Amino acid sequence: MTSPTVLGLSLRYGAFATGAVVLLGSLIGLAFAGPSGLVSALIGATVSAAFMALTAASILLAQRLSRGRSSGSLYFGIVISAWVLKVAIFAVIVLIVGRIEWLNPYLFFFAAVAAVIGSLAADGLSMQRARESYVGDVALPGNSTPSNPPSNSG
Repeated sequence: MTSPTVLGLSLRYGAFATGAVVLLGSLIGLAFAGPSGLVSALIGATVSAAFMALTAASILLAQRLSRGRSSGSLYFGIVISAWVLKVAIFAVIVLIVGRIEWLNPYLFFFAAVAAVIGSLAADGLSMQRARESYVGDVALPGNSTPSNPPSNSG
C-alpha cells in the first residue's frame, strides 16, 4: 500500500469512529443536558473530525507537491504549517466555546477527546492493516508478488 492508501484507510476508519462518537455523544448529551448537550457533543466531535481531516489533507498535499520526497523541506514545511494552523484554530475555538453560554463545556470536551481517541485507534488500525514494509526488498507473508523472491540455490 502507498501512503495515500494508508491515509485513505485511516480517514475511512476515523469517519466510522467519529460517527460512533457523534451518535453516542449526542444520545448522552441529550439525556443529561437536553438539546444543548446534544449540540455540544456534535460540535466537539465535528471539531475533532475536522482536525483529523486537516492532518491527512496536509500530508497528501505535501506528498503531491514534494513529488513523493517525504524528507524534503517542502514536505515538512507544509506539514508543520498545517500543525501551526491547527494550533491557532484550536485556540480560537477554545476562546469561542468559553463564551457560548448554552454550550455544555463538559460534553464538548468529552466528545472531542473521545473523537481524538477514536481517530488514534483508527490510525493504528489502518497502519496495522496496511502491512507496509519498513525494510526495503523484503517480501511480506501473503504477498503474491514479492519484490525480491528468495532463491532456491544452496
